[in-house]
Amino acid sequence: MEDDISSFLALPLLWEQRLRLVRDTARPALFMDRDGVINVDTGYLGDPADVRVNAWAAELIRFANAHELPVVVVTNQSGVGRGYYTWQDFWRVQQRIVFDLAAAGARLDLVLACGSDPTSDDAASIAACPMRKPKPGMILRSAEMMAIDLRRSILVGDRYSDLLAAAGAGLAEAWLVRSRQNESCLPRLLRTDTVFRDFDPNLGLHDLMTSLRSSTQ
Repeated sequence: MEDDISSFLALPLLWEQRLRLVRDTARPALFMDRDGVINVDTGYLGDPADVRVNAWAAELIRFANAHELPVVVVTNQSGVGRGYYTWQDFWRVQQRIVFDLAAAGARLDLVLACGSDPTSDDAASIAACPMRKPKPGMILRSAEMMAIDLRRSILVGDRYSDLLAAAGAGLAEAWLVRSRQNESCLPRLLRTDTVFRDFDPNLGLHDLMTSLRSSTQ
């Protein structure tokens, strides 16, 4: 029998999954994109057999856990709206990611996913579109679901849209995972209080952890 995932669907194309209760006192959070950050981006990931969790991401999440910082996944999943895979497939992938993170001593607190297809005029895609990055909807929604101090929070993403969503939500910092595809896409001239930083996981993990630690002080 298929798992009943209906309780996670706030809208047909909006996934909201709370994995752990977080205390009521507002805390800064670590926001993370999923594909390309927590796991290797294989393109429209719908098969758990293709999941490859990044070791540096597991280490970062484990660090946030140790400092009692909520870890929130905010991920665009237009593959659902496009019909490439289903929410059941997304659920199986998420279970695999959670399992692999647990094996590394790391855990997530909240997962929000927007399945809107930005090229579609389908009613479900239009209804969920305000939650799709670069809009800040998923980040703002997370602050409604748990006590999060957005002004002290940090996001780690691998696309320009992640940075724009962080700025729109008023986050303190947004770190761009460096790759051949995005080396020059930091929005240097964007008028925002959010600080944008390049991030090389092989060299800058300690700096990111230092910023996370500082956010709790």
